[in-house]
Amino acid sequence: MWYNTKATEILGIQYPILQGPFGGGLSTVELVTAVSRAGGLGGYGAYTLSPQEIVDVDKKIRHATDKPYNLNLWVSDTDAIQGIATDDVYERVKTQFKPYFDEAGIAVPEKPRPFQSRYENQLQVVLDIRPKVFSFMFGIPSADVLEQCRRLGIKLVGAATTLDEALALDNAGVDMIIASGFEAGGHRPSFLAPAEQSTTGTFVLVQLMREKVKAPIIAAGGIANGRGIAAALTLGADAAQVGTAFLAVDESGALPAHRAALFSDAARHTTLSRAFTGRLGRGITTRVAQDLIGQEKNILPFPLQTTFMSSLRQAALAQKKHDMILFWGGQIAPILKHTKAAGLMQSLIAETSAFLSR
Repeated sequence: MWYNTKATEILGIQYPILQGPFGGGLSTVELVTAVSRAGGLGGYGAYTLSPQEIVDVDKKIRHATDKPYNLNLWVSDTDAIQGIATDDVYERVKTQFKPYFDEAGIAVPEKPRPFQSRYENQLQVVLDIRPKVFSFMFGIPSADVLEQCRRLGIKLVGAATTLDEALALDNAGVDMIIASGFEAGGHRPSFLAPAEQSTTGTFVLVQLMREKVKAPIIAAGGIANGRGIAAALTLGADAAQVGTAFLAVDESGALPAHRAALFSDAARHTTLSRAFTGRLGRGITTRVAQDLIGQEKNILPFPLQTTFMSSLRQAALAQKKHDMILFWGGQIAPILKHTKAAGLMQSLIAETSAFLSR
């Protein structure tokens, strides 16, 4: 059968369908468990969580299901040198963004406080709770960490946006590699070159990787139905990761306005922008994103830009000024149909079966 792949064997799941692990409060226990119960692999993005919060989430997931799930972290969780931004950069950013804060009727925030990386402390939790699958972005954990995970039986999955990154992950000995195409919503998880240079599409990247790497491949980006999964498998992927379609279902942590936007005409237009977080990411096109194209020097490094923009986001949400808010979403959003995770999974399985049985 089409669903008996290297991915299902390695991950211990029935269908080679993974739910994208969303960060920033967009992942939920309900979504992860719904996907895993349906035979796929639920994913929880934990890069913003404290070690104790990760422990608590893990307990809730394991209480709800005994099926495997994926815990995701960011190897590099800051671009700020020594966790800070200079006063000169902050003043440029303040000048650039002041009109938006004025429009929302709120004060421009002070320079964000220094950011302390959480990654090292989060890693210890991964080793302690031993999830079935540990996936990571924005780099590769140290050889020592990878070896500890192997000894504990944790399956390792890394994300690549270029062939060079895939080769680096393959040489590190990961179990599977995510081919993250530029169509995908959310941050571009590049780590060997600037994200602006990682503009390879999913299906080209899958074919390049199939020829050059040994590890099984997970196609991610531009996949939201069985036709997309069938195409990915046909081109050499062993599994598909679906992000935007799962972000849009009721079980996700996305705000109602965000989910509504993904089903609206606005979702036909997406933009890659650094304006909202400091790292390049794809979301539904907004006025702010368009205004800031080419103005990267007037943006704080990640995640200080996220902190800086938080009060504007809150005010814009309250005032329904959605053209000043980033709603994550991929280029595939206009074909979304499902609002329930179980229904989406059933459709993905049935459609893939139909296409691959022809």
